[in-house]
Amino acid sequence: MTEGFMADYITTYSRIHFTPLAPQAEDIVIEDIAHPLSFLTRANGHFPQFYSVGQHCIQCAREAIARGYSERLALACLLHDASEAYLSDITRPVKKNLPGYREAEKVLQDAIYRKFLGSVPREDEERCIKNVDDTCLYFEFLHFAGEKLYEQPGKMLSVADFSLRPFAEVEMEFTELFAELYNKCAAQRS
Repeated sequence: MTEGFMADYITTYSRIHFTPLAPQAEDIVIEDIAHPLSFLTRANGHFPQFYSVGQHCIQCAREAIARGYSERLALACLLHDASEAYLSDITRPVKKNLPGYREAEKVLQDAIYRKFLGSVPREDEERCIKNVDDTCLYFEFLHFAGEKLYEQPGKMLSVADFSLRPFAEVEMEFTELFAELYNKCAAQRS
């Protein structure tokens, strides 16, 4: 490799050469989402204890289930931050000022949704996903930082698990929940 050369791909956990800016469906595998999300920290590491993006995604899926949403919507909630497994997470105040990142994130997230949901969530589904995400975010900040992010938080119907958990345990729960929801969605589509 010559000095200064930088490949356009990343090497994923499963050893796939993945191009985040030009994602190919056949290169998107759940192991390459579940593993890194169990290691990525929420709040850019500013909580007093480690809490992963993977735990947040599991909580979002569990909240969708508690609200009686469809398996498709629960799966979308589980996967709503999946692009971060390839792009990393950027805090909301910074992300809103990075149009190029937001565009790359949307392209990748939509490719992930098409791969596992069969299509990108509709506008009404996106509103439900955002509401679940914002509700979980509110209670994370309340728990870890004692901070109320909004005047009127959404109602949390599930029981949040903010415990410090081993990475492998979070990864396993993520993949098991994914398999359960994905299989139910696939059965409904056929």
